[in-house]
Amino acid sequence: MKPLKTVRLSDQVIEALKEVIARDGFGPGDKFYSENELTGKLGVSRSSIREAVRILEVTGIVTVKHGKGIFIADPVRKELEAFKEWLKTNETSIFEHFEVRLMIDPKAAGVAAAKADDDDIREMEKACCDFNAQFNDHNTPAMIKCDEEFHLAMARSTKNRTLYYLMKTMTSSLPEGWITSLHIPGRSEKTIEEHKAILKAIQERDSSAAEKAMKSHLNNALADIRASLE
Repeated sequence: MKPLKTVRLSDQVIEALKEVIARDGFGPGDKFYSENELTGKLGVSRSSIREAVRILEVTGIVTVKHGKGIFIADPVRKELEAFKEWLKTNETSIFEHFEVRLMIDPKAAGVAAAKADDDDIREMEKACCDFNAQFNDHNTPAMIKCDEEFHLAMARSTKNRTLYYLMKTMTSSLPEGWITSLHIPGRSEKTIEEHKAILKAIQERDSSAAEKAMKSHLNNALADIRASLE
């Protein structure tokens, strides 16, 4: 198999892992290759493999047993059931993710409203349009990537390199928040409207409204996650 060119979560990495499962004859209950082995086979970074494996775990294709490895899941297990199980296992890291983002993202949105140039706004508009298109195609992994791109474009528009690289690190290495919220039924539709509100405030150069809209977006997502756990 030729090395993949991407180093981020993408449909290409996910589909490649599915291909390896089918091609190499793995069945339910079998132990899958380790992250290091998959890194060598696919020619991508370990963080890319880890992120793709998380998506496959959420959708019920594999299960990750800490200290033991990656295993092929039972195909009769429904995606929603797999997601709920994953959510409970990753509860602490998910809440920590949102705790940090509530410290950073609202202020970043406010700064973006003051500093974003026309190119920045076009990038955010594109991310929103791409998210809508993937929503219409029912492609959750692609929606997760578009969600990340929206927040990255917003961080980039602040003209603060430290903030941008912090957000980039969170999207590539700590993606639990994006993975979690967009697998909850109804959250994608809410995200579309909430992103529109954030973008509108930035377009209108209203820092206060942008900060408020971002805080509402994150709190709403967190409330939906808590409700799913209950």
